[in-house]
Amino acid sequence: MLLLLALLGAALLGAALLGAALLSWKRAPARNKIPRAQKHREMALKQMEALAQRLRQQEPDLDPKPILELPLVQLAQKLRDEELSLESVLCSYLEQALKVHQEVNCLTDFLGECEEQLQALKKLKKSERGLLYGIPISLKDPFDCMGHDSTCGIAQFLEKPATKDGVIVKVFKAQGAIPFVKTNIPQTLLSWDCSNPIYGQTLNPLNLKKTSGGSSGGEGALLAERGSILGMGTDTGGSIRIPASFCGVYGLRTTGYRLSYSGVATAIKGKKSVTTVAGPLARDVESLALCLRALLSEDMHWLDPTVPPIPFREEVYSSNRPLRIGYYESDGYTQPSPSMARAVQLTCRLLQDAGHQVIPFSIPHIEYAFEHLYTGGLFADGGATLLQKLEGDIVDPSIKGLVNQLRLPDLLKCFLAWILKYTDPRAGQSFEEVRGVGTPKRLWEQQAAVEVMRAWEDLKGLLELGQQRPGCTCPCLANNDYWWSYPFQPLLSLQEYQQEFIAKWRSLDLDVLLAPSLDPAFCIGYPALAPESASYMGLYNLLNFPVGVVPVTTVTLQDEEELAFYKGYYGDSSDKNFKEGARGSVGLPVAVQCIALPWEEELCLRLMKEVDTLVKNQKAPN
Repeated sequence: MLLLLALLGAALLGAALLGAALLSWKRAPARNKIPRAQKHREMALKQMEALAQRLRQQEPDLDPKPILELPLVQLAQKLRDEELSLESVLCSYLEQALKVHQEVNCLTDFLGECEEQLQALKKLKKSERGLLYGIPISLKDPFDCMGHDSTCGIAQFLEKPATKDGVIVKVFKAQGAIPFVKTNIPQTLLSWDCSNPIYGQTLNPLNLKKTSGGSSGGEGALLAERGSILGMGTDTGGSIRIPASFCGVYGLRTTGYRLSYSGVATAIKGKKSVTTVAGPLARDVESLALCLRALLSEDMHWLDPTVPPIPFREEVYSSNRPLRIGYYESDGYTQPSPSMARAVQLTCRLLQDAGHQVIPFSIPHIEYAFEHLYTGGLFADGGATLLQKLEGDIVDPSIKGLVNQLRLPDLLKCFLAWILKYTDPRAGQSFEEVRGVGTPKRLWEQQAAVEVMRAWEDLKGLLELGQQRPGCTCPCLANNDYWWSYPFQPLLSLQEYQQEFIAKWRSLDLDVLLAPSLDPAFCIGYPALAPESASYMGLYNLLNFPVGVVPVTTVTLQDEEELAFYKGYYGDSSDKNFKEGARGSVGLPVAVQCIALPWEEELCLRLMKEVDTLVKNQKAPN
């Protein structure tokens, strides 16, 4: 029997390798497009440098440092009051963005039309100037700008410039902002590293051996070194929050559909159970609030009527009433790094001392939620859409493991899932989830996540493993929250899981929730080797809650020493790679996540502001 299985596995693997060989033969179109795209970027950056020089000639004595150090709110006010010229501000950010790009490779395109927009803004009356009048902003690659590619790091998307600006870009321009660059991303956007075959790897400016995070990694790197003052990213599983955390800036994942997603490119369309959203990154909380005030204007709903006409609620954001704040140090699925746990402890202590109530909270059914609802929802089509987008393309190392996994025949995925559940259960479950749902009927069932019970063979395997895996200290396994209910009970639908989560929230009468952010920044290449670590972030795309990231501390030598004893809850390959990826991070930023219920961005920002103020006051000299 074992010999038969081995032969079957070898045959299927041979078929997969043959398929990979055929795909490599089809890569010629990608090889033709990529050099042209690289040449285009080179020319665009030269145009950017030329504009900076022209603006510099108008003000040869310009000192950009005081401008770059101004917070967004103050810079916007000075521009509206004409205390600073539009030219001086744009010149300062053009020059700085070019410097940052030379160090970390974060830019993909220059939006040359910014010069014409600047001239048009100068003709406006004071009464016509928007909230972001004259503010240079950066945009993640997928945001459509007329005449420019939105590549998603995929060769198939090259040389297909957008025919018009996306809705968010139009609203920014109506508010007086000047989009001036587009920033780098990982191929397909489905990685929290930041590398693609077209534009290469973006580095973390705080430590060049580390990744800037993904998928909004170019934004995080540029903002960290003041090459931009406000940027827009997207978030499918932490793609705004991870780069913000890794680079020490601030980011906000909004509730799905609070901001328009019309005119934002994507590698996977049609998924319903995992919500991808747009959101801002900036250098402080007030900047995020100002950005939302500007975007949540009448223009947003007029341009995209599917966006609810909910303006920014100032009274919620400005309230001073004490908050009831739930918190957890661990999600029960990924053991937090020492710095992650310490960041939550520190923040809880500061909030409690300031008069807020902090209440322990635990995540229900986290293993099932992340593995089945999140991962299964993301790849409900078995990866067919993603693989179609990569036909003829060069696959970047940051997603190569995922792509190879998706390309395997379903029978081999099933075989590997069965084998690995005894040695590397989370990897085995991953093979099970990426098989897809097979039929439209099962797709609808998956989107509602109404599943049949697991097979008796699964139960037998669990019985062999015992009530708890040897050496596993994972809380969700210790109380049998998942492994004993999973084979017997009809599985929770996504809607039921959301309701259960909210019911637990309501039972504690919480206003907001405080949680670890994924930290510290990983070494380049390691995000692909520890995908389960994103459980802290992906959960809230599943729930569709607004979440903000605030840096609160940095990795200490003691954190680094304690990391040497990190085991993880499973002791599997992902846990081991988490430990290796987080090594060598002394001095790097560590953040927390601030979470609110859907449509409560203002309350989320309120908690972010409270945390940020308390942390900064603690650091300020007496």
